[in-house]
Amino acid sequence: MNVIVPETDLAEAAKRVLPAGGFGNFAPEVIIREGKGSRVRDVAGKEYIDYLLGSGPMFLGHGHPEVIEAVLAQIPKGCTFFANNEHGIRLAEVLVDALPCAERIRFVSSGSEADMYAMRVARAFRKRDRILKFEGGYHGMSDWGLMSLAPKRLANFPVAVPDSAGIPKSIQEEVLVAPFNDLETAKAMIAAHHEELGGVIVEPFQRLIPPAPGFLQGLRDVTAQYGIPLIFDEVVTGFRFCYGGAQSYYGVTPDLCTLGKIVGGGFALAAIAGRADIMAHFDRGLVGDDGFLMQVGTLSGNPVASVAGLKTLEILSRPGAYDGVFAYGKKMMAELTGLLQQHGVPGQVLGEPTLFDVVFSAEELRDYRAVMRADANIAKAVNASLRESGILKGDSKYYLSTAHDQADYDQTLSAFARALAGLPAR
Repeated sequence: MNVIVPETDLAEAAKRVLPAGGFGNFAPEVIIREGKGSRVRDVAGKEYIDYLLGSGPMFLGHGHPEVIEAVLAQIPKGCTFFANNEHGIRLAEVLVDALPCAERIRFVSSGSEADMYAMRVARAFRKRDRILKFEGGYHGMSDWGLMSLAPKRLANFPVAVPDSAGIPKSIQEEVLVAPFNDLETAKAMIAAHHEELGGVIVEPFQRLIPPAPGFLQGLRDVTAQYGIPLIFDEVVTGFRFCYGGAQSYYGVTPDLCTLGKIVGGGFALAAIAGRADIMAHFDRGLVGDDGFLMQVGTLSGNPVASVAGLKTLEILSRPGAYDGVFAYGKKMMAELTGLLQQHGVPGQVLGEPTLFDVVFSAEELRDYRAVMRADANIAKAVNASLRESGILKGDSKYYLSTAHDQADYDQTLSAFARALAGLPAR
């Protein structure tokens, strides 16, 4: 029997024991009880169409029966061993076969860890300390990752701006920042600093912004010219755009990539993948003490997450697995665009069919600064209205799943139309 807990009681308990009353991820007043398929219910019993999807990992929807069956079969056999296990090894084999850049895999438990270690292994390989990233790019919660993700104070490139308190000032000097989709500026920075750079890290699809034609290939060419490892952060995009990740979708192969979210099937699993000679730095026997990169993690490659990931990727490898969600996403993007025009609201739908949002701006959106200039007040009002109508999404993303259907589509468009109609007259 499901017992509905008073939402106010839980919210008050959260305020007593959690900073800001939440986990730090999402609006703390939303307390989810359960999810099934494309929908979730909160502790008060309200149902939502879920476009948050746990921030992306539930690409098959909540409680996919084949994934649940695999997990329930494994749990009685053991949840973690801190030792190699068959399922983790098999998952590594699948990833090596699927991803163009992958020759070796190292498992961790979170995308933040994967990004941190990817930058570290690139620096170990190059024997250089500095990293170049792109303004607005998200690479986890490490000191290195939290540079110019969402700066309120814009600095001249290549100066990095810390996004958090508690980061040593010395880290700021080790990170160079370039504008996304500006290949000429990035190439000039890399050329000027190539002797200092340990690596270049980029989201091939930056938050919502697709790469401009030639941008990723240009980064590939200039980093290869100077022997600098190019890292694709595919924690979000890995297996969301196609089976081989964004590197297959856009046709550009990096030296390293990071993975998370979908590859764990909803459980805590992430990975660094890449060239064997770079990944060799995780192997003391190959590189010796001076070149060895120490990395251990209690739950890395645990069998429960591994079987969930294996089953998820097996489902996504089936013919036509992406067809429905892409068709749904393309249609929804077009319909949202039409509603903006119908209601006379300046805005555009930005992204790819499985991950997009409406940005309330009429200007071309090629980088972080352009997106930042969009009308945040309209976005806030629309998102609040959508939530009232039973649509759950983050501040800046619709994550689509293979579980969303026509009923979800119709309800979402109706809710969006109501949200636009409720905006103040312009």
